[in-house]
Amino acid sequence: MRLRLLTGAVLAGVLLLATACSRLPLARLLPEATAAGPAEHGVTLIPLAGALAERDAEFSGLARWGDEYVLLPQYPARYGGNLFTLGETEIVAALAGLDGDGLAPVPLAFDDGGLSSAIRGFEGFEAIAIAGDRVYLTIEADDGPTMTGYLVAGTIDAASRRVTLDPATLAPMAEQAPIDNMSYEALTVLADGRVLALYEANGANVNPQPVAHLFDAAGAPAGTLPSPTLEYRITDAMPAGEDGRFWAINYYFPGDEAKLVPAADPLAERYGEGATHAANRAVERLVELQATETGVMLVDQPPLQLSLLPGVARNWEGIAPLQTEYLDGFLLVSDTFPATMLGFVEK
Repeated sequence: MRLRLLTGAVLAGVLLLATACSRLPLARLLPEATAAGPAEHGVTLIPLAGALAERDAEFSGLARWGDEYVLLPQYPARYGGNLFTLGETEIVAALAGLDGDGLAPVPLAFDDGGLSSAIRGFEGFEAIAIAGDRVYLTIEADDGPTMTGYLVAGTIDAASRRVTLDPATLAPMAEQAPIDNMSYEALTVLADGRVLALYEANGANVNPQPVAHLFDAAGAPAGTLPSPTLEYRITDAMPAGEDGRFWAINYYFPGDEAKLVPAADPLAERYGEGATHAANRAVERLVELQATETGVMLVDQPPLQLSLLPGVARNWEGIAPLQTEYLDGFLLVSDTFPATMLGFVEK
């Protein structure tokens, strides 16, 4: 039988001891349904060390690569043209309280083929997905008068530890809503190797007919699929299973009200709000979607709501699976708001 983090007395004791005896700021709470609403899931924070613990890291994506996780800075040039990796083993050790001094991500060489200089209005890399030795990234550009998103494909080489993008694969994706600084922040790789790019703003008042862009395994455009109307932002997604299901981050910062013009939220109306969501305007949740040949749809189940911090909205922009013998959940990373945060959420 699979044990889960904090669901067994022994593991709970270990993590409570780690909280008391190390500097690991475990913020994990058992999700419990209350009279105030459905269960919310706490986030166990994993401290980072060095320059990448600072807000300027501005991580915008996260992807699993073998037994490592690739962290995508929005502007790799800030770090000598590098992405960064963390190993599963060290992450699990930190979660068990065995390393509370902070994890130091390892550089992963990154060659963008000159795209950061060549693309007019370049505003950074926004999402990353990996399948075998193939890597896919999205790019955001304010090329005026509209925002343009791009998908670009490349390779990731384990021997040389280098990501190399192929500028010849660069494919534009038009904006779907007239909103500055928003484009395509989520990528998912389907079981058959195709890639799906999801638009960031899909709310009823700003994007009444959202679509997801489909690409073949080489990164060539392969059409669009209808995508569900979903309030707030989609900021990253995980790879899809054989059934086409995948999880995505659904986030709302109240300061974006003028941009997103949120309508009534059908998910909150149908499934209710957890205690911290009922007391805050911010939204931090994970939603499960399913890609089919006819479109992308919301899976008929409640979203996974995260326990909010009082008065603070955490802009989670990266998600990847973390599954071991004892853990079953999600690894999340934030950008600059309110700080650079790496965390684990149990399903």
